[in-house]
Amino acid sequence: MSATFAEIDPRKSTSAMDLRVRFCETDLMGIVHHGSYLVYFEAGRVEWLRRRGVTYADWASRGVHLPVVEAHVSYKSPSRFDDLLVVETTLAELRAVSMKFTYAIRRGATAIAEGWTRLGCIDGAHKLLRIPEPMRDVLLAAETAAPTADRGP
Repeated sequence: MSATFAEIDPRKSTSAMDLRVRFCETDLMGIVHHGSYLVYFEAGRVEWLRRRGVTYADWASRGVHLPVVEAHVSYKSPSRFDDLLVVETTLAELRAVSMKFTYAIRRGATAIAEGWTRLGCIDGAHKLLRIPEPMRDVLLAAETAAPTADRGP
């Protein structure tokens, strides 16, 4: 059975985390480097899973991997060293062998960046794998764990 956007409960599918910009993530102009936003997306995704009681490492140890196969970022406003950002991560789509997360990054009321990533599900031999039912159950569940104190990966 394949869950689609219509089957994802929007009340359960979004998590938000705070993230403070580090100096190493900025360019010579003091603005967050464009590539850093993909790292922020990953931090949001990792935290999204943690809040549902699982980590990428848990699934990888069982031979299930989730590589990013597509990514898109739209830059709205610059961010700088020491800004406190909120990364909002939403599971937007769940298919038989892939999932799509959307992201909204903001500083207060200011939109900084938006985007999405599609992750494929593969086994240890890098062959396409149907998302296992227990994993699907976690992906469709609401947050169960408290936010973590660290900033992700």
